[in-house]
Amino acid sequence: MCLGIPGKVVEIRQQDDVPMGKVEFGGILKEVCLAYTPEARVGDYVLVHVGFAISIIDEAEAHETMNFLREIEAEMSNLPQSDVAKPQADFQPLIPNP
Repeated sequence: MCLGIPGKVVEIRQQDDVPMGKVEFGGILKEVCLAYTPEARVGDYVLVHVGFAISIIDEAEAHETMNFLREIEAEMSNLPQSDVAKPQADFQPLIPNP
């Protein structure tokens, strides 16, 4: 099983003939390979797994997925600490709150 995180394409460029882009995840920008989604355009939402955009999704689906991930994070905060792995010192939430 893999977990794809939705993000919005804010920049596209070519790097050594490979489409690359900057994708925004709730205010955090990450470099993403767009080779599997060469039809992606600035403003599109993509599903990203390990640094690769694996599909283009619509805005409603992106927001629904982000909200679902926030719900999971909130539920995890209610678990006993002995059941939750300790985050690293430099941990940042995957999906920041807006």
